[in-house]
Amino acid sequence: MKLTNNQSGALYFLLSVFLFSTMEIFVKFLSYDYPTGQIVFARGFFGIIPILFIIPKKNFINSFKTKNIKLHFLRTLTGCFALVSIFIGIKYLPLADAISITFAAPLFATFFSILFLKEIVGKKRWFAIIIGFVGILIVLKPGTSLFSIYSIFPIFFCIGFAASATAIKILSRTDKNYLIAFYYTLGLTFVSIFLNPLSWKIPSSQDFFIFFLIGITGSLGNIVITEAYRKAEVSLITPIKYLNLIFAIIFGYILFNEIPSILTIIGSLFIISSTIIIFTREKKLKKKSIISKEL
Repeated sequence: MKLTNNQSGALYFLLSVFLFSTMEIFVKFLSYDYPTGQIVFARGFFGIIPILFIIPKKNFINSFKTKNIKLHFLRTLTGCFALVSIFIGIKYLPLADAISITFAAPLFATFFSILFLKEIVGKKRWFAIIIGFVGILIVLKPGTSLFSIYSIFPIFFCIGFAASATAIKILSRTDKNYLIAFYYTLGLTFVSIFLNPLSWKIPSSQDFFIFFLIGITGSLGNIVITEAYRKAEVSLITPIKYLNLIFAIIFGYILFNEIPSILTIIGSLFIISSTIIIFTREKKLKKKSIISKEL
């Protein structure tokens, strides 16, 4: 039986959630023994491999040409800032806490679109933004013994993501997806070299393989999620991404003995509800959303 575009898109999206979840587990596992900069380098360096397979072989050299190198540079810096931030969050926070806050990234992206793209946002999306930020506060748990200063890093991820998504939205008007991904991954590799390289360690053969998998799963995740958005309606497949939180809770408990607090669950529901409102509203307005995790 032949699958519809929405069905195949949903399967691609489910695969991307699995790939991102796997990468996050690997990052947390290595973060106990290796500095964040070295893990980011692996994400970039090994992440180039899958991208090379999707670059058109015809006129291969010409495929890398772009007139927007400055914007690519900005997208790389903001994307790197986001990636470093979430990797630090994953290192010091329970997986469920770190991942639940990242769901608020579309809220920041919406806010940035107002500031820099001059988009008009109605009452419903403003309401969604407010609900989302209330959810973030609940997850952060300020003023309680459960609050961690490292909770700020997933928020930094959201800010970096929003800036990066805005740059991608502009770049996508002229540049192909593979070109945007290639320059980001190449730039990520270069920038990570300057992230405290003196503290880097020579990995064991087992850890080297995990470093390799971090790059492969992260890059494949972005490629697959792009294909999912190309095939299916965004509003139909977006709810699948919240399985990422379920995976974070399950594997956080099994592998790292982490038990999420009730406040994390409640706050996550607020954040998820707010993003669903935004996606539903954008569907009605028939707007293109940039909501890939871009890890």
